[in-house]
Amino acid sequence: MTMLRRHLAERVLDALADTPVVMLQGARQTGKSTLAEWVAGGPHKARYLTLDDPATLAGVNEDPAGFLAAATGNLVIDEVQRAPGLFLALKAAVDRERKPGRFLLTGSSHVLTAPRVADSLAGRMQALTLWPLSQGEIAGRRESFLGVLLGTGKPAWGPSRDAAADVWNRMLVGGYPEPVGRATPERRRAWHASYITTILQRDVRDLAAVEGLTAFPRLLAVLASRAAQPLGASDVSRELGMPYTTLRRYLALLEATFLVHLVPAWSANQGQKFVKAPKLLLADTGSMAYLTGASPDRVREDPMLQGRMLENFVIMELIKQAGWQKEPPTLFHFRTHTGDEVDAVIEDARGRVSGVEVKGTASPGAHDFKGLHRLRSATGKRFHRGILLYMGRETVGFGDGLFAVPVASLWS
Repeated sequence: MTMLRRHLAERVLDALADTPVVMLQGARQTGKSTLAEWVAGGPHKARYLTLDDPATLAGVNEDPAGFLAAATGNLVIDEVQRAPGLFLALKAAVDRERKPGRFLLTGSSHVLTAPRVADSLAGRMQALTLWPLSQGEIAGRRESFLGVLLGTGKPAWGPSRDAAADVWNRMLVGGYPEPVGRATPERRRAWHASYITTILQRDVRDLAAVEGLTAFPRLLAVLASRAAQPLGASDVSRELGMPYTTLRRYLALLEATFLVHLVPAWSANQGQKFVKAPKLLLADTGSMAYLTGASPDRVREDPMLQGRMLENFVIMELIKQAGWQKEPPTLFHFRTHTGDEVDAVIEDARGRVSGVEVKGTASPGAHDFKGLHRLRSATGKRFHRGILLYMGRETVGFGDGLFAVPVASLWS
């Protein structure tokens, strides 16, 4: 099968051109190995090794320094989290010969959360995250939404040809390459069931000795039902009857394996009363659909589930697009204690702030911009643009710098 072009590839090659170690991280089955093999076989010639191979893993664990000393030329090391002892040897190898692009690593758990790893490769490594496929990658085209949003010219989003049913279908399928290619919802659910079991039994065990793996499926289901909301860890702890300290540790493991993602709260640092809890997201709405039992019929009949899945879907698409920008912006969420909120706040390298609000309606009104007006008030001159993504087909202006834009403009 032909490899789908990954938009992050350009940033990987840019990093290899001037950085000794590049870490390509992300969940299993997002395509890291495929992308790394493509890099090694073409644009950046390198020898490819995977630590999923028992003999290679045994050799690395036995003598990490000797393993690297014997390697010549550039090296790709896949699934590097399986040999944590390799990182100090990498530091020594880089310090002996500081050559750009010498090592491309991939990992399906967030190894940089380990202090020793982060310290050993500080200033020597750039980390990039490969998320599941974006909607543009699935369609074979590069999205321009975030570039237009952050640009200085007048935005020119045209009419959308995508019907609401197409948007809902994309949301339910998600972005993992394997289920994207499966023909029926039943076969996609079977894949997600197997995938989540594998992650819990393999990657979570690799990261920590967890005594209660049986609690993870229930925890994931509860988190999926609360996705696209500020994380109320105490409420989740009570619902599951799980000690708060245990819950926090399990959440860290789920985040480290890229099953969940936390978006920090935005604050003006002016003593104003904003909600500080991060927003909880499932990294993939296909997984979220499996965990919540969301069929097309149920999504149509349950407006609350529909709204949360749509918001989760949109924010993850924005996060994917942010990852391959030359100067990646930072994403936050915004919520006041009085209930005004903006689903995604995007701050660029110049400090300008744009807001994206998500509504499942086909007929937006001025009242739907309340949160964006509150964000404008909080940010003052830093406010750049406010977008309401909705289920219609036309882009409509709602005052200076405020627009209602079809959700499908994210990828079309």
